[in-house]
Amino acid sequence: MSFPTLIGFLLGIGLFIFSILLSTDNYMIFLHLAGFIMVIGGTTAATFVAFEPRYVLQAMRITFSIFFTHKIGRSVLTNEVGRMIRWGYMVQKAGLPALEADAKVLRKQDSFLAFGIDLVISGYTGQEVREILSNTVETTFHRHVVPADILRQMANNAPAFGMIATLVGLVVMLDKMGSDPSKVGPGMAVGLMGTLYGVTFARIILMPTASKVQQREEIVRFRQYLVAEGLALLAERRSPRYIQDKMNSFLDPALHFDIDRMLRNKG
Repeated sequence: MSFPTLIGFLLGIGLFIFSILLSTDNYMIFLHLAGFIMVIGGTTAATFVAFEPRYVLQAMRITFSIFFTHKIGRSVLTNEVGRMIRWGYMVQKAGLPALEADAKVLRKQDSFLAFGIDLVISGYTGQEVREILSNTVETTFHRHVVPADILRQMANNAPAFGMIATLVGLVVMLDKMGSDPSKVGPGMAVGLMGTLYGVTFARIILMPTASKVQQREEIVRFRQYLVAEGLALLAERRSPRYIQDKMNSFLDPALHFDIDRMLRNKG
């Protein structure tokens, strides 16, 4: 569970509700089923018109995934450097075929890493490995950020449907105004609820979710570029220390891997 995300979401909703409680005793006026249906239903319907259904459903599912901890943390990047250095020593001792055993294990755990090892074992040059894996990284990234684009589109549409709900409410209000002018104030308040729902839905749920999805995919892309560089260096038969220094150049100094420390721990 990603507690910071959950806390941020609950805090945003909680402060919104708390501000309402401080402002009025008539809490029920903020509950308007017709406006809620127009905003949520209209935004969802327009999204299905604009995008392929499978991508829309994927975007809806991924909304719930942001409340769970992302699989790639800062320590994972350091571990990837350590993995490449270990493979570098294996290649020095027994050549590229020594990676076969690890490749078999990784095929079910990490398809990208397994694909990269297969390229190295197949005898591609370092530059060829970089080019192939870079293409894989970018195409994968663009596929995986489609849900973020959909969520941003939904965030743009939600206030517009909120305005539609408001206009519908105003039309109903004006229609009844002739018979009972005293209902103008309450009717106007109900009409404005659609706009409130639309803006709140967009800014508390949709936009933050889209940003989180985008950020997580950028982290995955960074990790894959780091791994791709390590695999290219293996294909070039670079020394483990060179692999360390080159891969560490991608990272925050606090995350740098240290071969000397690793050797001391083994000793």
